[in-house]
Amino acid sequence: MNVLFLCTGNSCRSILGEATFNHLAPAGWRAMSAGSKPTGQVHPRSLALLAREGINTEGYFSKSWDNLPATPDIVITVCASAAGETCPAYLGPVLRTHWGVEDPAHATGTDAEIDASFMLAYRILRARIEAFFALPLETLQGDKSALKAEMDKIANLMA
Repeated sequence: MNVLFLCTGNSCRSILGEATFNHLAPAGWRAMSAGSKPTGQVHPRSLALLAREGINTEGYFSKSWDNLPATPDIVITVCASAAGETCPAYLGPVLRTHWGVEDPAHATGTDAEIDASFMLAYRILRARIEAFFALPLETLQGDKSALKAEMDKIANLMA
């Protein structure tokens, strides 16, 4: 199963989601990430955080949803709609859910405060990904509406 973490810039949240998902994924599951208007670079704080967490960062780059290596089965948007961001809508027959997370790339303040914003985004995404892998996925894969309902519930988990 291919999971796409989607946002606008593909530099922070979607990269954190992709790398964390792939780090935790059982056999047969793979994540990718993309943006509708990619920035063209992964935010250095995202890469540094992943490295500190022991997650491989090799091969991750900011890319457009026009250049996906595979067709996604599930699309998880991560833009924070409460913050007024418009999340792109992936066009295709896929299961979709929204796991909104504030964009740490827009954090301001001291280095410690900005790093804390990145860590919060990572912890929220990791908690949701761990909850996803705790689901009875073998059963839910055959029932897309039940899987979507469970994924929508996961969207409310915080770090």
